Amino acid sequence: MSQSSSLNRNLLVLHATVMIWGFTGILGNLISLPSIYLVWYRVLIAFITLFIYFKATRSTISVNRQSLIKLILTGAIVGAHWIFFFQSIKSATVSVALVCLSSVTLFTAILEPLISRKKVSKLEIFTGLMIISGIFLIFKFETRYSLGITFGLVSAFCASLFSIINSRQVKKHAAPVISFYEMLGAWVWISLYLALTSGFNSSLKLPLSDFIYLLILGTVCTSLAYVAGVSVMKELSAFRVALVTNLEPVYGIILAFLFFGKREHMTLGFYAGTVVILSSIFLYPYIRNKVEKRKLSKHILSG
Repeated sequence: MSQSSSLNRNLLVLHATVMIWGFTGILGNLISLPSIYLVWYRVLIAFITLFIYFKATRSTISVNRQSLIKLILTGAIVGAHWIFFFQSIKSATVSVALVCLSSVTLFTAILEPLISRKKVSKLEIFTGLMIISGIFLIFKFETRYSLGITFGLVSAFCASLFSIINSRQVKKHAAPVISFYEMLGAWVWISLYLALTSGFNSSLKLPLSDFIYLLILGTVCTSLAYVAGVSVMKELSAFRVALVTNLEPVYGIILAFLFFGKREHMTLGFYAGTVVILSSIFLYPYIRNKVEKRKLSKHILSG
């Protein structure tokens, strides 16, 4: 296979993966279970599927005790992220939840310098301010969905937090291994919460339709998509991966219109805020790439 065809194949896989991630919101809306039970089943199916994947590929999943504790604890944040995300969908719409999830860039710009003790980026702060203005527009015109928007923003905060943590863990362990233990951790923490609150009751019963949707969610949209998303990173640049990944809310909103029609129609203010947020996210990696190239050119010239 030529380098060009290999690149095109990986790009196609990446776009398909991002579209599958966007489809997660559709399944969340179709599943009738409350959010916490939905996520409990999702992570259960996901870590069982990943375990089967490791056995089939004869891959090792062993980690040291310190890493195991960190990954299990991070799993609590992953579980919280998904619970709030699906609650946002059920309290508002798929479109609202996906747009709010786009604010991950904003929270990362704030949290990463604090956690990693990195220098604050002026470009990231500017991007964050643009996203805040977009969120403000959505809040102003979609007051009926205030609770759903709040859940969506909390979900984005959790996503940003565990992404920063994982950026350190991925230097020590393979991405599927990290995912396996975090899925397991999420399931353990949610199970503990349900046990303490007498949550293991009739609410866990699954209608046949929910069972089918959950199987798709746990296998295709979680385990398979995650492994596929990681595999393309071997050949595609981080910049290109980031750019395509930003299409998730776009694909998700288009799919939501196709599946739910008028239920996904919003005010003009929502779309204005969405355009501001998505424009900021798309422009950020492009401008950052230009700035880094300019700095490199100046360094070469000065040297």
